[in-house]
Amino acid sequence: MEVMIWVWLGAIVLFGIVEAVTAGLVSIWFAAGALAALLATLLQLNIWWQCGLFVAVSALTLVLTRPLIKKYQCGKVTPTNADRVLGEQARVTETIDNAVPSGAVYTDGKSWTARSSDGSVISKGSMVTVERIDGVKLWVSSPDT
Repeated sequence: MEVMIWVWLGAIVLFGIVEAVTAGLVSIWFAAGALAALLATLLQLNIWWQCGLFVAVSALTLVLTRPLIKKYQCGKVTPTNADRVLGEQARVTETIDNAVPSGAVYTDGKSWTARSSDGSVISKGSMVTVERIDGVKLWVSSPDT
């Protein structure tokens, strides 16, 4: 019986450590199940009751709390000011050549480093459409392609 006390305490600690080092909630439910099993051990219930409580409490806490946790973890994406250039037209101020790599565009009052989405060379003075942002780099396409 004393061995099982250490087993369940170890499980609680292990699941707690896993929870602490991961970004999302992945093992807190198992820590709750191990706590229930530890209480069963202290009440001198046999190993089958301990394991059954571990599984039941883990599953129950998962079912009851997971939807609530997902609701709070799935925050809304807040667009940044940079997102407003997506889909906009930009003027190429430096020839865009992914092979070199070089290229710049001017849009929304700012100069941006730019790359061609399809890999084509786009000459200075051309008008392009902003497709996506990768860090501080705009990926653009020429209206001709």
